[in-house]
Amino acid sequence: METKIFTIRDPQRDRAAIEAVASILRSGGLAAIPTETVYGLAADGLNPEAVASIYRAKGRPSDNPLILHVDQAERMRPLVTSIPPEAQALIDRFWPGPLTLILPKTDRVPAVTAGGLDTVAVRCPSHPIAHAIIAAAGTPLAAPSANLSGKPSPTTFRDLCDDLTGRVDALVDAGDCGIGVESTVLTLADGRPRVLRPGGVSLEALRTVLPATELDTAVLHEVSPDTHPASPGMKYKHYAPKAHVILLEGDLAGYVRYVNAHAAPGVFALCFEGEQSALAVPAVLYGLPGDPESQAHRLFAALREVDRRGARTVYARTPDREGVGLAVYNRLLRSAGFEVIEV
Repeated sequence: METKIFTIRDPQRDRAAIEAVASILRSGGLAAIPTETVYGLAADGLNPEAVASIYRAKGRPSDNPLILHVDQAERMRPLVTSIPPEAQALIDRFWPGPLTLILPKTDRVPAVTAGGLDTVAVRCPSHPIAHAIIAAAGTPLAAPSANLSGKPSPTTFRDLCDDLTGRVDALVDAGDCGIGVESTVLTLADGRPRVLRPGGVSLEALRTVLPATELDTAVLHEVSPDTHPASPGMKYKHYAPKAHVILLEGDLAGYVRYVNAHAAPGVFALCFEGEQSALAVPAVLYGLPGDPESQAHRLFAALREVDRRGARTVYARTPDREGVGLAVYNRLLRSAGFEVIEV
């Protein structure tokens, strides 16, 4: 497949390119577009054939539901049976932004988009180019991360090209994504606010609006293989490089001691800036210590970098779990297949 590349930096100046991408989407094609979190692989979310092509292009399991992206909150109403007051309060506070809400769906949402569930996940991204493309397409866009299934999500155009050139109709080059981890997914489908996937909106922030918000056990623990996932990022191994990732849980001294004791060809460290000088193995850095926003912004690019540098085993420093750090920890857990060693 020939993949067209569109460079878009300004929604007004680059209007012709936005219209061209929107035309591809309206005709049932696939286009990778930027969001404030990661690049997403977009298709008309109400067109079952277009949505099915997302699964094929990514190699994504068909029971893994997709998120519908809208350009304004009102566009959500035809997609869900109702918007309860709790959902409206979250929309008023966090939309547009990196928060996905799950509610019972209407028949307008195809079963393939919902992964066979009776619920639908919806969010309104804040990235101005994503907003402009959704508006121009005139339809909600299903847009999971624009990577091959299981690999780290792309936050740079280079990583996007590595995965999807020749597999989709269009790629949009809009520079690097800002946040670096996917949206927070919160379900209200059973009346209880519950985070299924941590992301760009922290649990602490959600609790300022809905104090009863819970954290699903799947965030920090592996789920059963026969579980039908209610959200992206719950069931399958995700965000993983080819290298074998192992998380080392403990303080810096314990981390350095363990890594240096296991130094060997092909062994790499995934750690924070300023820590590499104490290590006897090559290091790939992902953000500053104690700065979860910088860690989130850098994580996926760092996971791809270890493969480019030929790593076979990667010992990763674990972040604090406060704020966006919980999302970073969740992504690392899944990239490591929940393999954690206390040091």
